[in-house]
Amino acid sequence: MKATFFSKFSKIVVAVAAAGLLGGCATSGNPKDPIEGFNRAMFGFNEGLDKVIIKPVATGYEAVLPSPIQTGVANFFSNIADLMVGVNNLLQGKPVQAASDAGRVLVNTTVGFLGLIDVASSMGMEKHVEDIGQTFGRWGMTDGAYVVLPFFGPRTARDTLGLAFDVYTDPVTHVDHIPTRNVLLATRLVSDRAELLKADKIIEEAALDKYSYVRDAYLQRRRSLIYDGNPPREQDSAAELESDKKMAEAGESAQPTQTAMRQ
Repeated sequence: MKATFFSKFSKIVVAVAAAGLLGGCATSGNPKDPIEGFNRAMFGFNEGLDKVIIKPVATGYEAVLPSPIQTGVANFFSNIADLMVGVNNLLQGKPVQAASDAGRVLVNTTVGFLGLIDVASSMGMEKHVEDIGQTFGRWGMTDGAYVVLPFFGPRTARDTLGLAFDVYTDPVTHVDHIPTRNVLLATRLVSDRAELLKADKIIEEAALDKYSYVRDAYLQRRRSLIYDGNPPREQDSAAELESDKKMAEAGESAQPTQTAMRQ
């Protein structure tokens, strides 16, 4: 059953990648987003799905359940995620963080009643955010083209590959009892979406073009995560370097234009 689940997911990833390649002619001025036409179509599909089904359920979830219960549910799934967070920290050559992640799982699973209470954070054990895509990035793999996946949303080519590994190694997807597994997956989805409800209004008010806003925010955040919040400056474009050279030759002082931070 586990193999069947992963096989179906892999077929989805392959199908999306193929569709993205076929839609490659719909390019944009952003070199990180060479298949913008395809991505905007997928973005619209996901927005529609969220508006009709996911967001209303998440809104009801937030309205009905008391805040402590919502926090407990979020903590429970966060504790499960810490298992692979620790593995990724180890693969990235960060044994101290990996040991801290293992400690978080041990403390929260026992003293925190299966992770419902985040005791580890109150003890000073920092919560980390790591996944296979970030590990690939730390190993030197470039991010590749930006792509919007159906259901899963924004990714890069590298993160799409990482997502396949994340799904395969996700303990929840390895629950043999199908009804239980489906309930866990659905509950996690709703819990995650409910935590983002407060950000909806901010995005709507700040974004003239929601698609571009989400894309740029995603790429910046992923780049920051790979470098643990301290990303190096990206290399200046050839046009900027040529402009600076001409200005220097003319005896003018100029500051190079800071490029957008994209993962």
